[in-house]
Amino acid sequence: MRMRRRNNLAPRMEACESVWIHEPEALRGSWRSLMPGCRELRVEVGCGKGKFTVETAEAEPDVLLIAIERVQDALVLAMEAAIRKGLKNVFFVSLDAANIDQFFADDEIDLLYINFCDPWPRKKNAKRRLTYHTFLEKYKKVLKLGGQIHFKTDNANLFAWSLPEMESCFLELRNVTDDLHANGPVGIMTGYEEKFYALGTPINRVEAVVVTKTPRPADVKDEGEDNDTPTDDGKEQES
Repeated sequence: MRMRRRNNLAPRMEACESVWIHEPEALRGSWRSLMPGCRELRVEVGCGKGKFTVETAEAEPDVLLIAIERVQDALVLAMEAAIRKGLKNVFFVSLDAANIDQFFADDEIDLLYINFCDPWPRKKNAKRRLTYHTFLEKYKKVLKLGGQIHFKTDNANLFAWSLPEMESCFLELRNVTDDLHANGPVGIMTGYEEKFYALGTPINRVEAVVVTKTPRPADVKDEGEDNDTPTDDGKEQES
């Protein structure tokens, strides 16, 4: 989904200085200094407009949440929403998830959220999927042992492709479901998720747990080239 350009983006971004981290590399290994005594450090990859981000931070004020979003037209909306709520436990950065290990130290993160990412349906783009094994190995590096990845998507093919990809990285899969809201709404939804729930579209979810830091063997067959791939396109920008 293409993001509409926001009016007066630059001054609006500048007005969000209190929650916008310009130099995330300077906080590598010391993110908890933003909120000493926080119960957990969580990271959301691709926060979009920030509905899930803001509601999660509001519901758990003792958790420090760092939200990543590369698209500044979406990022500014998320930051403005957090400021309106007066939240002190959420901060935002604009960076590429492919470089997450350059901005977070080993074993620094407790929980990582991936909500409704771009499925990159073409086989040639498999390596861009946020659940591709190169991304997963970097998440494993910055997550502590026992840390978790919570992944949600409406794209059934992406979900089916992602599960064996996660297992190939020695992640333990828990609470796997292909219809999260079958018996009514569960947990905090993104804006995108609410729309699809209203339409009756099933939401897939899994919790992938880091049970070992052993890296994925280099000789494991690249599933991105030969496995079934997603057929739907679109990028979540309405979290």
